Amino acid sequence: MITNRTYTVEPWRVRETALNLDLLAQSESVFALSNGHVGWRGNLDEGEPHGLPGSYLNGVYELHPLPYAEAGYGYPESGQTVINVTNGKLLRLLVDDEPFDLRYGRLGKHERTLDLRRGVLERTCEWTSPAGTTVRVRSTRLVSLTQRAIAAVEYEVEPLDSRTRIVIQSELVANESLPGSDGDPRAAQALQSPLEPEEDLAMGSRLRLVHRTRRSGIRVAVAADHVVDAPGEITTSSESNADVSRLSITSVLDPGERLRVQKTVAHGWSGTRSRPAMSDQVEAALAAAAHGGWDGLVAEQRDYLDDFWARADVEVHGDEEIQQAVRFALFHVLQAGARAEQRAIPAKGLTGSGYDGHAFWDTEMFVLPVLTYTAPKAVAEALRWRQATLPAARDRATQLGLRGAAFPWRTIDGSEGSAYWPAGTAAFHVAADIAHAAVRYTAATGDTDFERETVLELLVETARLWRSLGHHDPHGVFHIDGVTGPDEYSAVVDDNTYTNLMARSNLLAAADVCERHPEEATRLGVDEEESAAWRDAAEAVHIPYNEEIGVHEQHAGFTRHQRWDFANTGADQYPLMLHFPYFDVYRKQVVKQSDLVLAMYTCGSWFDAHCDEDQMAANFAYYEPLTVRDSSLSACCQAVVAAQTGHLRLAYDYATEAALMDLADLEHNTRDGLHIASLAGTWMALVAGFGGTRRDGDSLRFAPRLPEKFSRLAFRLQFRGRCLRVEIAPDRASYSLLAGPPLTIHHHGTEVHVEGEEPVTLGISAPKWRPTPEQPPHRRPGVTERPVPGEE
Repeated sequence: MITNRTYTVEPWRVRETALNLDLLAQSESVFALSNGHVGWRGNLDEGEPHGLPGSYLNGVYELHPLPYAEAGYGYPESGQTVINVTNGKLLRLLVDDEPFDLRYGRLGKHERTLDLRRGVLERTCEWTSPAGTTVRVRSTRLVSLTQRAIAAVEYEVEPLDSRTRIVIQSELVANESLPGSDGDPRAAQALQSPLEPEEDLAMGSRLRLVHRTRRSGIRVAVAADHVVDAPGEITTSSESNADVSRLSITSVLDPGERLRVQKTVAHGWSGTRSRPAMSDQVEAALAAAAHGGWDGLVAEQRDYLDDFWARADVEVHGDEEIQQAVRFALFHVLQAGARAEQRAIPAKGLTGSGYDGHAFWDTEMFVLPVLTYTAPKAVAEALRWRQATLPAARDRATQLGLRGAAFPWRTIDGSEGSAYWPAGTAAFHVAADIAHAAVRYTAATGDTDFERETVLELLVETARLWRSLGHHDPHGVFHIDGVTGPDEYSAVVDDNTYTNLMARSNLLAAADVCERHPEEATRLGVDEEESAAWRDAAEAVHIPYNEEIGVHEQHAGFTRHQRWDFANTGADQYPLMLHFPYFDVYRKQVVKQSDLVLAMYTCGSWFDAHCDEDQMAANFAYYEPLTVRDSSLSACCQAVVAAQTGHLRLAYDYATEAALMDLADLEHNTRDGLHIASLAGTWMALVAGFGGTRRDGDSLRFAPRLPEKFSRLAFRLQFRGRCLRVEIAPDRASYSLLAGPPLTIHHHGTEVHVEGEEPVTLGISAPKWRPTPEQPPHRRPGVTERPVPGEE
């Protein structure tokens, strides 16, 4: 499949066996550690060489002016960009006065391992200095999943051939120099040295820096403490200035002796708290971490992940790469949301600065489904963040002449950060995506208190948006015009099918939740007339369909557009958006990402009620030759519907592409951070695709079928206080409960009662044969068409 892999294939680890400086930025993303609050890119401990230095705090950003050729009403004035905050990872090393720099001397061994079960990044290195002194360096790094503010490193140096003077400089560094940007120069200027100093301290083993962002006014505090161990005499000194706080540790070691430093770093930020309060906050976090020490942090991390894997693991037999990839995906999706706690989950998580650190609709439609069934508490926090941004969303709707809440296309703090209207503001479907995530969460958890306190308000305000955005024509049909669906190659269109169906679901769910919680609905100003208007609009929503060719249209009129000239589009002209004007793309039949296909998955109940399997297959076959997958979100959606329509080999190819998006760097941009939604899509392709898992109201149904490559697939789902285990073989599927009361589910339409760990086993029939649809030239799925950099 891939002839030149950067990482070895192992079921529970991602291991890099040699250091390739050309791929350093990519590996920094892959080896990033986070808990949703603090994020550390996988930079080398010594800081240099590096691809992109990165230490992030979720919600910390700087403002910059947005570029416009012309001003326009409703255009956002300021953009938000995640910034590299104070770096606490740094442990510089001097070996007999020579800097430990892997670009010089001789590197004998270098191995890094991301342990997915223990949640740590381990490194072993043997290096000979230009003067001929050889040392072994070992380090272990973690970002705590149990202590939100804490990250820590254990760093150990051992001479191998001679008595050696070792100096370790542990630092906190703010306003690090970053690589140049190809983006807007005004943004680059605004983000140069964004942290203004307020406090610096170096006292004994304790370091601390407090800064404040120049424009957004966010105060950032970072503090570190150290435990040092060596067999002989140790001397230390400390110093600090505005942007650097440093502890220097010196020891002379004989071969085989080791100098060990355990560094614990606490992080905090606030837009309102005072400088003394922030200093106290990080000092308190250090004190809490010191209670159990380094060993306590490591043990807590393992216990947390043991619990997670017990309820979330996916087992794949027959494909070692997919097995590793899905666990890698689950680990990073967990990291992105575990302790975000009423903050956004950015598209890159906290693994890099790609997309300026913004959150998009893919959080609700790709990331939150995984967390709903594996770590539901994180979903509640993500939805509470959306609720907290309702004031900004209401203001935005008012500015646009609408009712309800117009949530932003891209944001960090809840205000719109997109400077491009067609693929930004016009993508109103984000409102329905949020509503969909809220309904999914309450259906999966049965949390009625959360429904009343958070979900109700989200559904009411998004329903109001749809009712004011759409209109009834003279025949009573409800239309939503001038919007952009998930496919950004068809912008500002009428009656986008995905948008209309998601809005329909949103409107009905809002009416239903108001019936369940009438007092709270009344406090929000909802009366029977408004609720009835939502139902009327939902039932009358227009779903475009071309009778002549027998397929649903992505949007009204899509199928009458001229087809893209794929025959004269070269392999080097993808993605199209970088080689052709949007004007040309918008007026042709070409699909960036699977829009109608995604609707068939997310709004499956509507299609089940209005279509048969042949209609679903016809839709899929029509859009396949038009879909170029210039978005990383497309392959996993196509995998799900390919499996549903019986194209199991094609589904496998798409699942593989989604799974290896970052491990094989298929889009050549993993350097900017991981594709968290595509990683989540790996789970989606396996669980919803080959597992055939669908939510049906407050219950689950399954229609599993395996591709030839898999001999077995097993996964676990959290659902209404149960832990359900599903195990699929080529000819049968078994369902058992690992925890919780009995559960009724459906298997290929048959009702199944599951009780206890004794599995219920049922047969699986082969799917109906259909010809496999073609893809555009040069765009067949799979990784062989997109080799990793450096591959011949």
